[in-house]
Amino acid sequence: MNVVEKRRVNVVVVNGIIMALYLALTILVSPVASGAIQFRISESLNHLVVFNRKYLWGIFGGVIIYNAIFGMGWLDVVFGGGQTLLALALTAALQNIVKNTKVRLALNVVFFSASMFLIALMLNLTLQLPFWPTYGWTALSEAIIMTISAPIMYYIDKRLNFAKRV
Repeated sequence: MNVVEKRRVNVVVVNGIIMALYLALTILVSPVASGAIQFRISESLNHLVVFNRKYLWGIFGGVIIYNAIFGMGWLDVVFGGGQTLLALALTAALQNIVKNTKVRLALNVVFFSASMFLIALMLNLTLQLPFWPTYGWTALSEAIIMTISAPIMYYIDKRLNFAKRV
């Protein structure tokens, strides 16, 4: 196996581990992982894309699989996956534009919190929850977990250097 093939395999394996970790962390807090107020510890993994955009697929895959197995059906897969992919893609697109890691972490929090309108819309369609209060609660709960985990992921990165792991 040549160097390029080894790198590709490494990216796939690392993303598989991230996917499994996302699933395990979400299942761990499953009573508060879904609904109008969501506190998924696994959402802290969203910050990995700040350090290297190659982590996007492991996080996205974890969301899709969790929502497909434990979520509210195909709408949860589409809306939850769409919300995650949108926010991750916005953050990944900034990797070469915004050089300051702390600024990218802050923007990642904003992207994930703001994009919770997709989750509020899904909950409105499936459970007839009122859109604006639901959006407020989902965005706030996402902002809390993402804000708390941003400095933690920043300091973990100082030890592990996420950018060089894949």
